Amino acid sequence: MSFIATTAPADAQGPVAEMYRRQEASWGFVPNYVRVFSHRPELMARWGALLAEIKRPMDKRRFELATFAAAHELRHSACALAHGRVLREFFADREILAIAEQRPDPALSEAEQALLRFARQVASDAAQVSAQDVAALRDAGYGDAEIFDIAAAVAGRAFFTKLLDALGVLADAPPPELTPALCEALTVGRPVDRAPHVTMPALTPVVTPAGAPADASC
Repeated sequence: MSFIATTAPADAQGPVAEMYRRQEASWGFVPNYVRVFSHRPELMARWGALLAEIKRPMDKRRFELATFAAAHELRHSACALAHGRVLREFFADREILAIAEQRPDPALSEAEQALLRFARQVASDAAQVSAQDVAALRDAGYGDAEIFDIAAAVAGRAFFTKLLDALGVLADAPPPELTPALCEALTVGRPVDRAPHVTMPALTPVVTPAGAPADASC
């Protein structure tokens, strides 16, 4: 699952347990990636805040295209699978495959194709991005603040994917709605973990004595 020891969900306490439960609320299980943050749960909180700020000015389709292109270019299976799944809100599977294979597709506007090219370029070698590359985004209709947002989305994904890959984190088994062909195309780096998903222990219900307030902390 990873190269370092992590806290198992059954053993999690305090901030680690809270972090695990928040992730489980989103995914239905405790993802592999969050377990490496058991050493620094405060960093996960700060990453979540940064990610929220990166996403805030972007519409969802644009953010997901930039993030998916970055994850795929960075060869990170977990993020490519996760954001490929989200792209199904906007595209058919054959269109997502075209995006992954860098083929033009009628579902993509010229501006979106320019975004994808730029996102992959930043992910692969940001030092080689030129003023002409940024000008091409302006020509496609993006303002400078929007170009900043795209670069920030890619750079943020680079931080997250490189941290997880450095620690050997495997992608969780993909959801059943992803076809085998799509899973194969999006498994571009470390393999998928075939172990069953893990969940947190059930919370013990709190019994409130008759006549006592429901929340004694209020």
